[in-house]
Amino acid sequence: MSGFFRDSAALRTSGDAPESPQMRVPLTAVEPDGPARGGIVVLHESRTFSEPLLDLMRSLAMEGWVTVAPHLFHREPAPSDVEVFGDALFADFDATFDWLIARGIYADCVGVLGFDDAGTAALLVATTRPVGAAVSVAARGIVEPLSEDAPALVDAAPDLKAPWLGLYGEDDPSTPPDQVELLRDATAKSDVAGLVVSYAGLAHRADEPPQVPDGRDDDPGAQAIVDAQRRIFDWFDSHLR
Repeated sequence: MSGFFRDSAALRTSGDAPESPQMRVPLTAVEPDGPARGGIVVLHESRTFSEPLLDLMRSLAMEGWVTVAPHLFHREPAPSDVEVFGDALFADFDATFDWLIARGIYADCVGVLGFDDAGTAALLVATTRPVGAAVSVAARGIVEPLSEDAPALVDAAPDLKAPWLGLYGEDDPSTPPDQVELLRDATAKSDVAGLVVSYAGLAHRADEPPQVPDGRDDDPGAQAIVDAQRRIFDWFDSHLR
């Protein structure tokens, strides 16, 4: 797959412990053909990267972003039902962030894009890490925390320190419209730009495009996917400078 390569990033450690393979995060990355404008960390809770997700990463790289996805399940043997969230996910983000900085990317030119529970993490990253912008897709845990170590998003959103975009589907039972509205209100209390967008049905996943009949470019699901992707690209383009 042209442009893609594998690498690994060192986890942050304390003390003088020697490095081991368990202390590194496997990465899949793609670089732009020319000079990099910045970097995008893609958080995705799946052991495999779907073709639509890889296409999204490739498209981001074509826009000038070094795009890198940590393999979040690297600690867990397959198969495993362990959910990746909490300290381990943030440790993997920090390692990936450091990997981008080591490649000459400025901290305020690093964005984070997360899906599902990793989308929840993307918002929380934007409250605690020196990133330039964040995008969450279908982020859960809006009113009830996903873990003991993570606040509910309505409680975290007022503390956003980086511009944040949230994309939701109105028919997603994990993120009911009334909860999304509460999140929209909480985001408005922050000191940075925030935008929450809801789409009819479930057609808001840039990593999982709907099946659209041939020749039906006017299909609402296809139009929603195009709009969601455009918003992701525009958000990073506007805020990572």
